[in-house]
Amino acid sequence: MSGSPVADGVHALPPWEAMVPAARQLRQTYAITPGLPLVRREFGFYSLERWREEGLPADANLAQRFGYDPPGNHGLGQLGWCEAAFRPCWETKVLEDRGDHELEQDYAGRQVLYFKGRRNGFMPEYVDHPVKDQRSWEEDVLWRLDPAEPSRFADLPARMDRARELAAQGYLIQQNLIGGYMYLRSLLGPVELLWACVDQPALVHACMKAWFELADAVIARHQEHVTLDEVFLAEDICFNSGPLISPDMMRQFLFPYYQQLLTNIRARQIDRTRHLYIQIDTDGNAVPVIDVYREIGMDVMSPFEVASGCDVVAIGRRWPDLAIFGGIDKRVLAAGPAAIDEMLERILPPLRARGGFIPTCDHGVPPEVSLANYEHYRRRCLELGG
Repeated sequence: MSGSPVADGVHALPPWEAMVPAARQLRQTYAITPGLPLVRREFGFYSLERWREEGLPADANLAQRFGYDPPGNHGLGQLGWCEAAFRPCWETKVLEDRGDHELEQDYAGRQVLYFKGRRNGFMPEYVDHPVKDQRSWEEDVLWRLDPAEPSRFADLPARMDRARELAAQGYLIQQNLIGGYMYLRSLLGPVELLWACVDQPALVHACMKAWFELADAVIARHQEHVTLDEVFLAEDICFNSGPLISPDMMRQFLFPYYQQLLTNIRARQIDRTRHLYIQIDTDGNAVPVIDVYREIGMDVMSPFEVASGCDVVAIGRRWPDLAIFGGIDKRVLAAGPAAIDEMLERILPPLRARGGFIPTCDHGVPPEVSLANYEHYRRRCLELGG
């Protein structure tokens, strides 16, 4: 009779006492453990330039200064995020000088209008996208998504050695990738995609078939070495009033590929007993699509944009088995200590009691937030979060 699987994080989870504290805490958070001290982290920053003008040293250790926890997970990457994992990408070049603006071809093949000399800190205008029809898809894009492109796996041994090392310490091994909607939008454009779903459905399915084949091939290589704990899809499928495409379109054009990918991943897991968490990341009002994504097994969602109507306290009550990450109103962080206190005292105690919550700004911390306000916010998070 064979013995128990080796508890190396790949064949079986390591013993609880062998896990690093950050991994134990994150696993308990995903499991929605009531009363657990809240994981301390942030979504990201657009405020650092202002903070440096206000006295933050350029070499400041943000984790130490703001009281963040070490990460308890490890992302495998290689499958894009806001754009697909093109190999090769397009050449980035300025196409036109328009006075105060420049029209640039970006690395994802889009034509983008920027302020001259600036590429960050504002929302650019996307003027054109690479896929118009079957011809442009096949001639300009499809070959850039070839799963067999050797450069995709050039550093695989080193990456997998690192992943196994962290898995042995209990880190959640996360396969992060661009979601189907974000991928289609970057290829066709948000409005053009909607027309294509009606007028060129075969083209949309062809694009999604390539998405699936690339994701499946890369993840299969990863799964030769590790067991996955999470699949994390960057989707951005919602705007202020709800989803940018209908639930019926989600089920027609996205879910068959998601379901097949998840089926394949589960069948390949080295540790077949491991729960595979599914996380969806979307800006905007995500509430109308929560039940839709539950159809494919979503059990984690982020970042719950408050300005679009996401109230994480109400969402936590309505979906008690959904892990919730985000939900801190970036506008309130700019409003001062009294407003920050009121917000945190409403959100953190009930969601800490519920479990399964990580408070972060509902997007990158904007430049309107002063260093003093953000430091006050972090102090109160530490006080209320345990």
